[in-house]
Amino acid sequence: MDDPDCDSVLLERTYRQFAAINRLVSGWRRVYRTRIRPRLGSGRRATLLDIGFGGGDIPRAIARWAARDGLGLDITAIDPEPRAIRYVRGLPDAGVRFERATSAELVARGERYDMVISNHLLHHLDDDERVDLLRDSTTLAREVSIHNDLARARLGYAAFAVATLPLRGRSFAHDDGLLSIRRSYRRDELRAIVPPGWRVESMFPQRLLLTHEGAAE
Repeated sequence: MDDPDCDSVLLERTYRQFAAINRLVSGWRRVYRTRIRPRLGSGRRATLLDIGFGGGDIPRAIARWAARDGLGLDITAIDPEPRAIRYVRGLPDAGVRFERATSAELVARGERYDMVISNHLLHHLDDDERVDLLRDSTTLAREVSIHNDLARARLGYAAFAVATLPLRGRSFAHDDGLLSIRRSYRRDELRAIVPPGWRVESMFPQRLLLTHEGAAE
């Protein structure tokens, strides 16, 4: 998927499949209930930034959940990938503001949000990019940053390989998903490389949550 010359039909199909895959494995419904929803309400509209939205299913889902709960939440989702932007702009409106941008560009503009999140982003980054992302997150987030990623494990790798085998050759979900698991961290590995103030937690099934609490203005 990261190849700019990859097959556009397979890429769009993969974006569509992200919603089903993330519903099964990412745990964002639980993260919303326990970490996002408690920060909403109090007669104000909160703001949330999703960095690297991919197929856009995570911010769209969070927007739906907040709306169903009658809570005010304005969501901005960014991705530097032009193909991701083209894909989400072809979807029905979900009350999410999608923008082609990087976190560094938002920092340069002086943007601030109550919450900053990402999904399956950490394992794509090299050391310098990870340092930049975490620095940008603490600058952009008034209250909390939540980076949700895979935890590398043999069981998870085997289960994903079997579950997505029917998708092999029909999208990038199978091969890229297995590559992502191989690139991802174990809990102790991630703890060893993040700056002070960041907390690494395990979450079922085989997930890692990297969080940082900020001081609300």
